[in-house]
Amino acid sequence: MHLNQLTAISPIDGRYFEATESLGPYFSEQALMRYRILVEVEYFIALCELPLEQLKPFSKNNFDSLRKIYKDFNEADALKIKETEKITNHDVKAVEYFVKDKFDQLGLSAFKEFIHFGLTSQDINNTATPLLFKEFLEKEFLPELDKLVSLLDAQAETWGTIAMLARTHGQPASPTRLGKEIAVFSSRIKKQRELLKTIPHSAKFGGATGNFNAHHVAYPEIHWLNFGNSFVRKYLGLERSHPTTQIEHYDNLAAQFDNLKRINTILIDYSRDVWQYVAMNYFKQKIKAGEIGSSAMPHKVNPIDFENAEGNLGLANALFEHLSAKLPVSRLQRDLTDSTVLRNIGVPMAHTWIAIKSLQKGINKLELNKAAIDHDLEENWVVVAEAIQTILRKEGYPNPFEALKELTRKNERITQHTIHNFIEGLEIKKELKEQLKKISPYNYVGIV
Repeated sequence: MHLNQLTAISPIDGRYFEATESLGPYFSEQALMRYRILVEVEYFIALCELPLEQLKPFSKNNFDSLRKIYKDFNEADALKIKETEKITNHDVKAVEYFVKDKFDQLGLSAFKEFIHFGLTSQDINNTATPLLFKEFLEKEFLPELDKLVSLLDAQAETWGTIAMLARTHGQPASPTRLGKEIAVFSSRIKKQRELLKTIPHSAKFGGATGNFNAHHVAYPEIHWLNFGNSFVRKYLGLERSHPTTQIEHYDNLAAQFDNLKRINTILIDYSRDVWQYVAMNYFKQKIKAGEIGSSAMPHKVNPIDFENAEGNLGLANALFEHLSAKLPVSRLQRDLTDSTVLRNIGVPMAHTWIAIKSLQKGINKLELNKAAIDHDLEENWVVVAEAIQTILRKEGYPNPFEALKELTRKNERITQHTIHNFIEGLEIKKELKEQLKKISPYNYVGIV
């Protein structure tokens, strides 16, 4: 059996391959190799900036050729590394050997022992991984999330004046505006997006136990802490953690996962609300020729995009929960449990990505059914009771809440006629009666 979209075990690489293909350059095995090579190459270049006698003969004119090693990295290169890994049984060492081979091809063999100089594999993994994650968020995820937010903002504006019956505890409540209810979700996502931007992309870089032991013993005259901070910030655009053990402590990465989980939770909330509005007939869905909603019921057009999103968001959050709880925990200076777990950060991102794409598709299929919304308002004149009793309180009318409670709890349908008859029976000024009669479920919507 050959691996393809039909034989893949995970639906990410199978059923949803076309939707998630753009994640490959960041989270695939080949991508991780490329980012590891990037760190190895940029580290060597950074070493050339130091006053190291052995690297003085190295010409800066070679820097572009070195950077092509990762810029031109391809599948054939990745397969070569995998062949080396079969021998080394160590993935980062296989990458190191690959870069050394490239140095040989470039005629730079005399300098190749400064590749991976003084480093442990986690100096590479704990810089490559936050870098690929950072670039995915900035280049792919956040722009796609912003597209979704823009769709929500457009809905909020388009439906900004649509009065709608609210429901608290599932029961009719003070009316609201449909656009405002959509804006609630947009606002929540934007706030979480801003919080996400405040969390640093942290990296560990400091040798076998985080203390630059090997570096210091070889070149005690170099201030390696300053070098490490500068390299991670200047060359990689990350923030170096200090002090550390052999590995990054992952606290900020866990915070990022928790933040993404909150964004997903907001999207789950939105998906369920839209699903309910569709069930209430407030929204209809555009029908595409040839599509079938049910294998048995020809009339059905199911809200599958919102259901698909909810399912994928829930799965993503379960994985984010494990990642944020597990990664910051490691025995003593290092155990290997983070290694296999860290390889899976693309999985919850992929499920989140699938959900966002589904929501974008679903939103574009929604059509407002104002007649159904207005019908519910007309059937629930009872909701203006709150407005009436509040104004009566203001005017000093005795026991207004109790009077409205007696009126509205008779298990009888409350209509406009019922409300106006009640108002006429009140011992209040005529002008106040006219004011109360102007209140309706269509205009009792508060400030938006």
